[in-house]
Amino acid sequence: MGRTIAITNQKGGVGKTTTSINLSACLAEKKKKVLVIDIDPQGNTTSGFGIEKNDLDNTIYELILGECSIKDCIINEVIPNISVLPSNVNLAAAEIELIGIEKKEYILRNEVDWVRDNYDYIIIDCPPSLSMLTVNAMTTADTVLVPIQCEYYALEGLSQLIHTVNLVKERLNPELDMEGIVFTMYDSRTNLSNQVVENVKKHIKQNVYKTIIPRNIRLAEAPSHGIPITLYDSKSAGAESYRELADEVINRGER
Repeated sequence: MGRTIAITNQKGGVGKTTTSINLSACLAEKKKKVLVIDIDPQGNTTSGFGIEKNDLDNTIYELILGECSIKDCIINEVIPNISVLPSNVNLAAAEIELIGIEKKEYILRNEVDWVRDNYDYIIIDCPPSLSMLTVNAMTTADTVLVPIQCEYYALEGLSQLIHTVNLVKERLNPELDMEGIVFTMYDSRTNLSNQVVENVKKHIKQNVYKTIIPRNIRLAEAPSHGIPITLYDSKSAGAESYRELADEVINRGER
């Protein structure tokens, strides 16, 4: 049965999409079957796998509205071992369309249940907000992985996010756990990056991954080519870091 990880942080620009794409790619490289669900209306994960998001008939938006089945939406084997449930800007309207719908928090979970056994991992890229879409991701997920940028305001909003995770666990999904925190955009030349890492470790009683994702130009370039870092520059520091993170994620699941 697929282990489902929601990658979320209500702050934008912290590396959620980069982590969703490249963690998935590194899991796939290790022969794991992965479904990537893009539940962000920006659709950056979708285009990061080279999918032309505005040309799609069936996306997660049509799925949430009940206009198609999950199997109609999934684009299989976009790269070996990775399938994608895509998104585009239409999804921005979903919040309004779901008003008054019963059990709207569970729409995604009920759909994913049909295909969960087909994958080793299901990775959900969430929007940068604590919205109904994010709540749907959390009711579907087993764990929540939080990327944190190594910058001054890193801790800001983190306690609110952890509070939301705990609320969802208490009221909607008792199985939900914190997967952990991963530091992104780390610059070893600055004292600030080191201070942020130490500060978060001191204040947060959550699992913090040993792997730290560096600020890396090749990681930033890969999405414009529509491929993950493992295919764009397999020997880059960014690719090696996400491989280490994938190992940690696999080992944590086995524990």
